[in-house]
Amino acid sequence: MRGLLADETVAYLPDLRRCTGTRALLLSAAAQDEPPNPPYLGQWVTLRLSQGRIEGDLRASATEPLPFVDRAFDLVLLRHALEPAQLSLDEIIRVLAPGGMLVLTGVNPLSGWTPWWLWQTRGSAAHATSPIQLAARLRRADLQIERVQRVGRALPLPSNGGGEASGLIGGGYVLVARKKGPMSIPTRLRPKPVTAPVQAGLAPGARRSSVS
Repeated sequence: MRGLLADETVAYLPDLRRCTGTRALLLSAAAQDEPPNPPYLGQWVTLRLSQGRIEGDLRASATEPLPFVDRAFDLVLLRHALEPAQLSLDEIIRVLAPGGMLVLTGVNPLSGWTPWWLWQTRGSAAHATSPIQLAARLRRADLQIERVQRVGRALPLPSNGGGEASGLIGGGYVLVARKKGPMSIPTRLRPKPVTAPVQAGLAPGARRSSVS
């Protein structure tokens, strides 16, 4: 699984490099997951899903609305965060700013990873969601799909150190979408002309002359 996560990172890093903004949210089901290094946006909020709870920079229930205002983040990175079937995709869309980027990874249900993954998550409500279904749902929510890419090995075999960032039937996928609408742009202050008093006095030693 660590090899698959590494392959996903290789695939989506170019997208993160072209993302603009100041605030980003990482929400991951992987333990000890951290924002990319170097961070491509200024301020990151890092959260992890664990047994129906959200841990990390804050604590909350995964079934409750996210404790953020609307349009709070210019980038949302979801690392297998929808598979536990507790987090609401509608909440993710709500906190994504217009023009912001959504990067989402998951297990490809058409790959050989699915039986192994379902066995590992037996007894939970976890499920693998097709990226095609996710893309259709995001389009209905007014997001534009930029690309969907299969990544990693088709079977959960030992990795040789990563680098297998693409494949027709890869074990995982990367979905990149952008929320429609203009990005928030800081207001530029326009200079206002100021009338300065004119010093019209004579220079020292000068005399006024009159012409008759």
